[in-house]
Amino acid sequence: MKAPAYIGVGSNIGDRSDWIKRARDRIVLSRGVRFLRAASIYETEPVGVPSQGKYLNTVWEIETEFAPHELLTVLQKIEIDLGRQEKGMNAARTIDLDILLMGNRIVREPDIVIPHPRFHERWFVLKPLSELCPDMIHPVLKKNVRDLLAEVEK
Repeated sequence: MKAPAYIGVGSNIGDRSDWIKRARDRIVLSRGVRFLRAASIYETEPVGVPSQGKYLNTVWEIETEFAPHELLTVLQKIEIDLGRQEKGMNAARTIDLDILLMGNRIVREPDIVIPHPRFHERWFVLKPLSELCPDMIHPVLKKNVRDLLAEVEK
């Protein structure tokens, strides 16, 4: 069964729009993944590291038959192919692709957590996500995306 998944996308190095376009092109061409739609792109300040450049952020809706680890592998390969280098959490990056949600799945493992553990705290994720699925219920918090966004905007 194919499960809808929502991917958080961010870039804050170089031609940010081009990195996002290139990552999207790669998702579209990925076997086992069907790109459905993208939210608007928002320019946002970096979180926790003010000396970095601003991010461009969006969310993509995809459909996949992949298990969470398989999808993570696809996304990590795209990140590496587009020049991402691991320099720690919140480091500047050409492209960042995070699995936010995979239907109502809950995964808690050392290398993958779904839903993404902090997306409910981040305007730059909730705002574009609310364009795509405002009524989607966070499987752990049991609140919809619209209400989570309202809590962050307060």
